[in-house]
Amino acid sequence: THNLLPLNKRIAILDLGTNTFHLLIADIAEAKLQGIVFQKTIAVKLGEGGITAGLITKKAFDRGIAALKKFQNTIEHYRSDQVKAVATSAIRGALNGDEFIKKVKSETGISLNIINGDQEAELIYKGVRAGVKMGNDIALIMDIGGGSVEFIICNDQLIFWKRSYPIGAARLMALFHHSDPISEKDTQALHHFLDQTLTDLKQQLAFYQPSLLIGSAGAFETFTELADPKFHLVANTFEKSEFMIELKQFKKVAAMLLKSTHAERTQMPAITQVRVDMIVVATLLTKYILDSTQVKSLKLSTYSLKEGILFDLMM
Repeated sequence: THNLLPLNKRIAILDLGTNTFHLLIADIAEAKLQGIVFQKTIAVKLGEGGITAGLITKKAFDRGIAALKKFQNTIEHYRSDQVKAVATSAIRGALNGDEFIKKVKSETGISLNIINGDQEAELIYKGVRAGVKMGNDIALIMDIGGGSVEFIICNDQLIFWKRSYPIGAARLMALFHHSDPISEKDTQALHHFLDQTLTDLKQQLAFYQPSLLIGSAGAFETFTELADPKFHLVANTFEKSEFMIELKQFKKVAAMLLKSTHAERTQMPAITQVRVDMIVVATLLTKYILDSTQVKSLKLSTYSLKEGILFDLMM
């Protein structure tokens, strides 16, 4: 009977990231989420081989188009009323990004909206705020993408400061991960780079002193699953959108990951194939942020950009 509700709509959200393309189809009625109809992630690796040069390579380009054709079929199958497709860092920064957007339109009919880092941070905040109880505590949200990383200092009412940096895991890996396992030299070089790049962020952290670090999706799902093997059983039910990670558990997981070889990580079911190598620089970045703050607790938000786009459309 719920089809009789006024303003009932089925919305398809596409979030096209540097490593992964996400599709979320949800039903909304009277500006409330009725349910998630379908979710899928395809590891497209759009940044592979070209991210530091600012190019989408031919192979990555073709993988991207193929993924979107699949998604388009799914969107038609579920008869979505509205499609909102958002492209982020890899397409935003690529010299042939416009060509990709035109090709997507002609091959699938999907219109891509490129958003800038500021808009991305704002939408991530909207997604995380819907998924995590923050209260009045000051939190730092961190979203580690393949191309960019968004940092948002906030509480559940307001954003105090936000910034997107082009230091995503695919970029950091290409620049700094040159040995297996990662060497002390590579680690030091990455630290030095972060010292130089994140000066603004560190000033803001010293000023606002967040007590909670919230990692949205991506690498933080891997950390959570490695810290708690029962995690994926709950995560797949969509009934729970936030998970605590004990700081000491995270430190254990981080130490293990930083010592691990590529072959060892390949054997860990908790790490998806696209993240087998990128998880190392993501771990170093997360550790760096924890060491730069007085954060008391760590949470995963399974809601991030795509949910933010959805909640933004509902407002």
